[in-house]
Amino acid sequence: MRVILFEFLGFPVRSYGLVVALAILIGIGVTLYFAKQAGKDREQILNLSLYSVIGGLIGARLWEVLFFQPGYYLQNPVDIFAVWKGGMSIQGGLVGGVATAIWYMRRLKWSFWETADLFAPGMILGQAVGRVACFLNGDAYGSPTGSSFGIVYPPGTSAYAEYGAQPLWPAEVWEGQWNLIVFALLLILKNRPLPQGTLFLSYVSLYSAGRFALEFLRGDTPQYLFGWTAAQWTSLAVVIVTGILLLVTRKGVKNHEATA
Repeated sequence: MRVILFEFLGFPVRSYGLVVALAILIGIGVTLYFAKQAGKDREQILNLSLYSVIGGLIGARLWEVLFFQPGYYLQNPVDIFAVWKGGMSIQGGLVGGVATAIWYMRRLKWSFWETADLFAPGMILGQAVGRVACFLNGDAYGSPTGSSFGIVYPPGTSAYAEYGAQPLWPAEVWEGQWNLIVFALLLILKNRPLPQGTLFLSYVSLYSAGRFALEFLRGDTPQYLFGWTAAQWTSLAVVIVTGILLLVTRKGVKNHEATA
């Protein structure tokens, strides 16, 4: 666990930024692979990916600032731009990335659901790798376990500054593992004849359900009504909406088959 991996020409190379960049490249690579299989225009897919990454990074930072640590950034406004230190909300990244993708796809006149299904596996795999960045940086950490089990973060990390040498729940590690499970499930679903949008909606709902559960172990975010975090309220809303959309999609297919 190293916040700063090494120095290059006198500048510190932080593990967070390096691993996040790697996660983005892996996610785009997986998407381009599936785009080739589907016979899609890989150049346009790459352009769409790059635009979505930019929108996602902006959304991830704004979400973190506005909903997760507003008090801290209100007192330290200069740190809003210090993204290399960590503090990127995955949920905000999804909102920003999807919104940017919708804008770009309207220009291309592409089907949103078909394209979203194409991106879903790469997105969740990128998220899994991205949680490694959180672990190395010592953020997105859990709350104290109250036992000898858990992760003890070293001095210099946010987790140590908050809880010292107490063992903490490996919340970010387990979330990364859950993301890998979701990735495997999406690969299984991808080979089945499903209505457009099913893969993307399954990805969003499964990730959100896991995130909701694991937030109970987090120790780095403020709590609101019922003691839930902003991420839990967001996850609950997403699970409900995606669940309804999946039911509507399935019902629509059944009605079409009955008519045929």
